[in-house]
Amino acid sequence: MISKNRLTPSGWAMIVLSVSALALGGCGRKGPLDLPPTANAAPGAAASDTESERAAQPSVFNPTYGSDAAPAATRGNKRPFVLDPLLGN
Repeated sequence: MISKNRLTPSGWAMIVLSVSALALGGCGRKGPLDLPPTANAAPGAAASDTESERAAQPSVFNPTYGSDAAPAATRGNKRPFVLDPLLGN
């Protein structure tokens, strides 16, 4: 009797890719980049940055940037959609 529970090469590839994606997904840490050991960092430069200055800077991790600005475009005309009766619109 032959068992069909053996993994094929494509099955092993899926397992290896999944494990590597999970392992690499946890790498890194949130925060600024580390300076090289030979770099001279100005200790007062980071301390002078206030919360309001930080909120005014555009960033991928700043969801509040531009939230108080007016919309860039006006609302367009409503076009009919096939599922409008089901959605209640």
